[in-house]
Amino acid sequence: MPMRSGRLEKRTPLAIPVRVSSSREPSVIERTTTENVSSSGIRVVLSQRRQLNEPMFVNSSDGGLETQARVVYCQPLSDGHFAIGLRFPQDTSGWLKKKLNFGD
Repeated sequence: MPMRSGRLEKRTPLAIPVRVSSSREPSVIERTTTENVSSSGIRVVLSQRRQLNEPMFVNSSDGGLETQARVVYCQPLSDGHFAIGLRFPQDTSGWLKKKLNFGD
C-alpha cells in the first residue's frame, strides 16, 4: 500500500489575527494573521525562524482560541520572514466553525 503524503485535511484561506509565542520565550509575542486554517492547524508568517517541533502558544485576538501548537514546517520567504506551519494537539473545529460562520 503506498504511503500517503501531504495534508490530511484541506486548509481554508482565512485571515484571522493571532498572537504567537514560543514556549521557550513566552514573553516574546508576535502579532500576525493566519494565511490559512484547518481544525488541526494554521499557517502564519513570522519574523523569526522556528525549529521543527518547537512548542508554541497561539491565541486569537478575540480569545476564542488559546492552544499549544508545534512547528511542522518553517519556510524562508523572499522578504526575510518565515512561513510557519503550526499543528494543534487537539481538534479546534468548534473555533473554526464560528470563524467560518457555520456554527452557533
